[in-house]
Amino acid sequence: QVQLTESGGGSVQTGESLTLSCAASGRPFSTYGMAWFRQAPGKEREEREFVTAITWVGDNTYYSDSVKGRFTISKNIPKNTVYLQMNNLKPEDTAVYYCAAIEILYDAAYVASAGLYDYWGQGTQVTVSS
Repeated sequence: QVQLTESGGGSVQTGESLTLSCAASGRPFSTYGMAWFRQAPGKEREEREFVTAITWVGDNTYYSDSVKGRFTISKNIPKNTVYLQMNNLKPEDTAVYYCAAIEILYDAAYVASAGLYDYWGQGTQVTVSS
């Protein structure tokens, strides 16, 4: 079993930055890629929004339009860790941020499909106040 542990959440003001981390542990880690999703206040689990993803082999990255240009995903393979650098944060970025890993993905067009991800972290709260 693979465990994902997020860290780095917190409360910031509009325009500030935060960096989230997600470390994978457990059995030897083999994954197609890792992603960040977020669940805004009042939203159900099924309404988790795709934020960004990165492939484990190669450096293909994917971003939602709402964060493109402000957020950056990166990885450290020896540490089995993925990072989310969030700049110019806005109140609408307030959410619980979840890290997820997917072992196999045959079509990158589905990278934003939460239901396809095999492992999830417990989430970390990000609050942006105006």
